[in-house]
Amino acid sequence: MPRLFTGLEIPSQTGLMLSMLRGGLRGARWIDPENYHLTLRFIGDIDDRTADEVVDALDRIRREPIEIRLTGLGSFGNGKPHAVWARVEPSAQLAELQAEQERILQRLRLPAERRKYIPHVTIARCKTSTNEDVARWLSERGNFQAPPFIAGRFVLFSSKSSVGGGPYLVEEAYPLAA
Repeated sequence: MPRLFTGLEIPSQTGLMLSMLRGGLRGARWIDPENYHLTLRFIGDIDDRTADEVVDALDRIRREPIEIRLTGLGSFGNGKPHAVWARVEPSAQLAELQAEQERILQRLRLPAERRKYIPHVTIARCKTSTNEDVARWLSERGNFQAPPFIAGRFVLFSSKSSVGGGPYLVEEAYPLAA
């Protein structure tokens, strides 16, 4: 039973810039640069037949390449931080691609995503970091920016059931082209 999600890959040069943010946050488990990605839609654990339906349905998406800009840093967690991330500047093209995938997956009878979509690239999972630790780390690095890049495809990733952070495997790739 594969655990699947769709996303955009992060170019190695951008990954290198993100990896330079590592360190200085007590209680953080840093994501390996080869596992950086921008999640579009988490699908979860599904059976092989449904996975085949997902692969076929995603193949019908026709979108233009998307410019991606990473600007700033942030964290997730209500009361206790659980991840720090690089902010992906929202764009209409990115929102439309994500929304189309959401509609397709709901048509396949997969449950709707409950959380509001916030485009980001997770840098670390916070195991025992405090709010103060994260606030300090963000204030020291919060003006992060990377040169924009063009996402020329989106991919269907699989992951092994683990505590998060990879390894991720590209199962299928879908070009973004006119």
